Amino acid sequence: MTISATANVPTAHASNYLQQLCKHWQHNLAVEFDAGHGTVTFPKDARGADWPGDGLVTFDAGPDALAVRIDASIDGQLEGLKGAVARHLDRFAFREAPLTFDWQAA
Repeated sequence: MTISATANVPTAHASNYLQQLCKHWQHNLAVEFDAGHGTVTFPKDARGADWPGDGLVTFDAGPDALAVRIDASIDGQLEGLKGAVARHLDRFAFREAPLTFDWQAA
């Protein structure tokens, strides 16, 4: 079973942040990205975790927002990934942080 959440994060720098995040995470996670779309797979056992399945974060850059989708195996993993995405995005977007995340169940 997969549970999902989406958020549209208002920013004029969506493509830049998508690329920075993906480059940051590609050092130790499975990442695919270009200027407009990216995916990051968080293994179920990352950092000592023991989730039922891998987590997947998908980014899509628009002209005035970054669309984020998280697919997780259970609630705890979903909440952890929401926090990780928000913390990392705010680090890269320090000039306009904190960004607004309007998380919705997907």
